[in-house]
Amino acid sequence: MRGHTNWKATILLILGSLFILFPLYLTVNIALKTPEEMAGNLLALPESWAFSNFMEAIVMTDFFRALTNSVIVTTLTVVLVLLTHSLVAYAIARNMHKKFYKFLYLYFISAMFVPFPVIMLPIVKQTSMWGMDNLIGLALLNVVMQLAFNVFVYVGFIKSIPKALEEAAIIDGASIWQVFWKIIFPLMKPIHATVAILTALFAWNDFMLPLVILSDSSQYTLPLVQYAFQGQFSTDYNLAFASYLMAMLPMIIIYILAQKWIIGGVMRGSLK
Repeated sequence: MRGHTNWKATILLILGSLFILFPLYLTVNIALKTPEEMAGNLLALPESWAFSNFMEAIVMTDFFRALTNSVIVTTLTVVLVLLTHSLVAYAIARNMHKKFYKFLYLYFISAMFVPFPVIMLPIVKQTSMWGMDNLIGLALLNVVMQLAFNVFVYVGFIKSIPKALEEAAIIDGASIWQVFWKIIFPLMKPIHATVAILTALFAWNDFMLPLVILSDSSQYTLPLVQYAFQGQFSTDYNLAFASYLMAMLPMIIIYILAQKWIIGGVMRGSLK
């Protein structure tokens, strides 16, 4: 019975891997082919590796400017998320016995069930009125958009940290701020890693929020540049796929290297 169950899991794992790896193979394959080779077998490996596709895509999309914009937004978002969301979650986790904080926790969590299209129009109007239709405003909005999930994960992890550590520090004369920044915050490194990675993936790959917020093409992030490039070169699949591959490669590498922290951190944050 146990072996039968293992075979089922193995088959599901293989199928799941194929669903993920096959589109990636097609992307790499098409990006390295010439337009003439596209008329042949799409699955066949390229006869000559057309690395020039990447150089052309870089020039046509102004890739490095868009890359810089994405790095700025992602880095600023991750830093602000780690500093603010952990602090909010700590206040809630240590005061969950009070009705106000329990209501606040449920209020934040409920935001996960609100579809983005519902709040899209108000966000566009407010950001335009407040002059936040730029990269800094986009990063701040990313921080707000990720608050619900991150508080949920952080609160679950903080509850697993013994309160005795904080009580001992307070007896020694430490303030609440010192307890958090010198004791609790360093102990949260595993969940910090998980939140940072998931937030970086969200900020890097997000398309809808930059689309409705950013109006200056010089501030476009990589997903927006890919969208504009697809409209302009919709029939030049080799350049288009080369551009797509360059845009998603950094996050693919980060996810492969850090997936154990993502899975482990989410499990610790949700179960403890």
